[in-house]
Amino acid sequence: MCATASGPPLPHSRVPLAELPPGIAVPAGGPLNLYRALANQPDILAAWREFASTLREKCTLPRDLRELLIVRLAQLFGSEYERVHHLAMASAAGVPEAKLEDLARWRSSEDFSGAERAALAFGEALFDGEIPDAVAAEAARIFSAAELVELSVTAGFYSMVPRVLDALQVPLETD
Repeated sequence: MCATASGPPLPHSRVPLAELPPGIAVPAGGPLNLYRALANQPDILAAWREFASTLREKCTLPRDLRELLIVRLAQLFGSEYERVHHLAMASAAGVPEAKLEDLARWRSSEDFSGAERAALAFGEALFDGEIPDAVAAEAARIFSAAELVELSVTAGFYSMVPRVLDALQVPLETD
């Protein structure tokens, strides 16, 4: 069994955790188990990495706002793997620890900006499966059309990630 960082042991992955093919960059801490699971189909791994890199590095929405959205989605999906990885990314992007601790209560907290509230409401609505007109209108009031696309695709992609993690039962790295 593979232990999680803060939970009971998980069953073994449903696919082997393969070696990464040549040309796929390995993070400083070693290859991620998600990438090792996806390495069983190298073309999908390559496309996944390119898409994720575009979302991380080529968006105009501030990285800290995107990381808040991703961590909130991880909370909603109950994805410990995604939450652990993106808490680190959120901290690196400058999100204060107090804001991360208060994220589940963002609606009643005074720590979140109007843009953060609009992004979080949009992400939660996407999670629920329907974005009400009022939520979409508030997001459109704050974000440009390009940013609204980035918000939608970021929320959509990071809603897919926990589904893939769960389907393949990818264990959180233990180191």
